[in-house]
Amino acid sequence: QVQLVESGGGLVQAGGSLRLSCAASGRTLGYYAVGWFRQSPGKEREFVAFINRSGGSTYYTDSMKGRFTISRDNAKNTIYLQMNSLKPEDTAVYYCAADLSPGLVYRDSDYDYWGQGTRVTVSS
Repeated sequence: QVQLVESGGGLVQAGGSLRLSCAASGRTLGYYAVGWFRQSPGKEREFVAFINRSGGSTYYTDSMKGRFTISRDNAKNTIYLQMNSLKPEDTAVYYCAADLSPGLVYRDSDYDYWGQGTRVTVSS
């Protein structure tokens, strides 16, 4: 199985950028599709972005399109989430998750492996 560790979170002003990383160990990340999710206090965890095993297909929640970019470097066993034009409502704990599915996976219940999360705080 694969273990995931997120990093790159922190405090940023509105309009700023952060790049989150999700590093995998235990098994080659190239076997897995990966999603990013986030959870704000008092809210349910929500889907942010998806990337398939090869990196050739991505999918985003509408509110993230044009601001967030998911990418992967299978040679480094790492997934990235570049977040630009951040807003206070982007404040949340961000999680990466992995699944062996060959297709689009956007429901958190479909993912088998999760990281511990990294906190992002966007100040106004």
